[in-house]
Amino acid sequence: MLLSKACVYGIRASLFLAARDAKGYISIRQMGEKLDISPHFLTKILQQLTEDGLLESYKGPNGGVRLTRSGEEITIMEIVKAIDGDKLLTECALGLPGCGVQKPCPIHEKWADAREGIRKMLEGTTLKEMAKKGKDLDLRLTADGGFDID
Repeated sequence: MLLSKACVYGIRASLFLAARDAKGYISIRQMGEKLDISPHFLTKILQQLTEDGLLESYKGPNGGVRLTRSGEEITIMEIVKAIDGDKLLTECALGLPGCGVQKPCPIHEKWADAREGIRKMLEGTTLKEMAKKGKDLDLRLTADGGFDID
């Protein structure tokens, strides 16, 4: 897997929020139940997104989290960078230090091409776009179901 488990969960949670069409705050416990993610682990992930300014949280009986901007304005790349950083797009596929044009690994050139394609996809894909596609085509956001968020 190219992305960490935390990053995958962060993307799923962000898509969940984007699919709600700004219906206000949702509790982390409720989101964790819908997405089948431990609320404790989800809290840590969402804290990273909050620290990066992608989410805001509100404490209290009606508290929870929500996106700080429209899902149309947030790319998948922003979520990836907030959680995993940009190592996916900068590190050697074989994990070799100093791999580059001067001292490439055997798959350096092919990985560089693939990495550029991944970068373009992540930067060019918004949460809203994926949330809409998920709803329209009834794609899976959870292990056992579609985009049922309510």
